[in-house]
Amino acid sequence: MTVTSPRRVTISLREIDAALFDMDGVVTRTAEVHAAAWKQLFDEYLAGRIRRGLPAFAPFDIDDDYRRYVDGRPRYDGVAAFLASRGIILPQGTPADDAVAETVCGLGHRKDALFWARVRAHGVEAYASTVALITRLREAGEPVGIFSASRNAGAVLAAAGVDQLFDAKVDGVDAADLGLRGKPDPAMLLELARRLHADPLRCLVFEDAIAGVEAGRAGGFRLVVGVNRSPAAGDLVAHGAHVEVTDLSEVEIGQD
Repeated sequence: MTVTSPRRVTISLREIDAALFDMDGVVTRTAEVHAAAWKQLFDEYLAGRIRRGLPAFAPFDIDDDYRRYVDGRPRYDGVAAFLASRGIILPQGTPADDAVAETVCGLGHRKDALFWARVRAHGVEAYASTVALITRLREAGEPVGIFSASRNAGAVLAAAGVDQLFDAKVDGVDAADLGLRGKPDPAMLLELARRLHADPLRCLVFEDAIAGVEAGRAGGFRLVVGVNRSPAAGDLVAHGAHVEVTDLSEVEIGQD
């Protein structure tokens, strides 16, 4: 890897055997959709508690709270982490809970419904710069995989028209089936590397979430590139990314 400027990175194909991409915020323009759905969920829930005479708490901050507590995490983990930050502990419930249930799982289902309502209204786009980079990697013969904590990753990728770009995928359904812990645990990333028949020490990871870059470093991946589209420059490097860019147009592929 060569850093030619604070925001320009050249990656040598001789150093890697596979590239792993996070979905939301790296491949698809859905991180902001998730953030808006999370804010609606938590603000409505906290307001409902006030109407019931329960203590008031600060509303969900779409920048700080999203990145700190829910970005990149499995949905139920995100619900529990944010509520804990406000001193609220709810029963876990079960995945069979209805979306109106006041449980971690119930709130998780409510958030999922809010997310898909926004997707149905506005559609899903992929980042053109990311698609261009994936295309260059594939043309060079590099296996490319995608990972996501979402159980709906396949549907999101299909909606964005990019589901055929990847040689392997690990998502929330796989994590549940295989008992894989969510990020910041590296289990999902390691499973994706295995499916790509690649040693993590020879893999490149692109990730936009704090929990995700922590997972990449914990898994011993050769290079973790933080894709930081937020105003908090340096935040992903501070949590484990080897290097940080604002968009994948800043990543170049070299042969040396």
